Amino acid sequence: MFEEIRHNKSRSWIIMSFFFLIILALGGVFGMAFGAPIFGLVLAGFIGFIYALVGYYSGDSMILSMSGAKPVTKTQFPFLVNTVEGLAVAAGLKNVPQVYVINDSALNAFATGRDPEHSSITVTTGLLEKMNRQELEGVVAHEMSHIQNYDIRMMMLAAVLAGVIVLISDFMFRSFIWGRRDDNERGSGGFIVLAILLAILAPIFAQLIKLAVSRGREYLADANGAALTRYPPGLAGALEKIKNDPDPLVDNANRATAHLFISNPFRKTTTNFASLFSTHPPIEERIKRLRAM
Repeated sequence: MFEEIRHNKSRSWIIMSFFFLIILALGGVFGMAFGAPIFGLVLAGFIGFIYALVGYYSGDSMILSMSGAKPVTKTQFPFLVNTVEGLAVAAGLKNVPQVYVINDSALNAFATGRDPEHSSITVTTGLLEKMNRQELEGVVAHEMSHIQNYDIRMMMLAAVLAGVIVLISDFMFRSFIWGRRDDNERGSGGFIVLAILLAILAPIFAQLIKLAVSRGREYLADANGAALTRYPPGLAGALEKIKNDPDPLVDNANRATAHLFISNPFRKTTTNFASLFSTHPPIEERIKRLRAM
C-alpha cells in the first residue's frame, strides 16, 4: 500500500502533464487554424494554468459549497467526529480533516482537499441514519484513505482540468461555426478540420481519463480503508446498503463532482457502453474483494 501511495503521487504529475498536453494541443491547433499558433499555445496554457491554480487553492471550497455541505461539531455529531479523529490518528495524518454533513436521504460520502493538511470528509444524513457503527467507520476509513493517498488532490485537479478542456473545446467549436469566414485570416483547411475534430474529441478523452483515474483509486481506498479499521466486513456491509439504496440520487451532486463520492450519486446504468463513463467500478466487485480479505 505504501508503494502504491508513492506511485499515486508520481502518477498524479504524469496525468496532470497529460491534461496540459491536451490543452496545449487544442490551443496550438486552434492557433494554426487561424494562422497564429504561438498565440493559441500561449492563450491555452495561460487559461489552463490559471484554472489549475484556482482549482488547487479553492476547488475544495467550491465543491463543498456546490454540494450543500455544512461544517459540524462534536456536540452535534459526536460519534462521527470521534471516528474521523481516531482514523486520522490511525492513518498517521498530522491534521484531522474537517467534518461536513449534507442534509440528504441518499447514502453517500466523499473527501476533498488539496493535501492531508487541507482536507475534509463529508457524509450525508441518510448515511448517518442507516449505517451501524462498524459500517460508518468503514465509510470514513475509505474516505480517509483517499486523503492519506493524495487521491483528493488528483481527483480535484482532474475535474478542474477536464473542465478547462471542455471550455476551450466549446470556444473553438463555436468560433468555427459563428466566426467570420475570411480565408485570408485562417490557416489551411486541413488545420480547420483537425481543430474541429479535436474540439469534439478532446472533452470525451478528458472525461474518460478522469473517470478511469477515479475508478482505479476506489479499489485501493477500499483495501486501505479496511486495513485502517481492521474490519473489512464493516465497509462491505456499508457498500451493500448503498447498493440497495432505493434513492441513490444526491440532490446537489453534479457530473463534475460525482467521481468524488464513495458511490455513483446518480441512477445506476448497466450497459457496457455506459460503464465506460461510470465514475466508479462495479459495486458488486468492490464488495466481493472486501469479503475475500
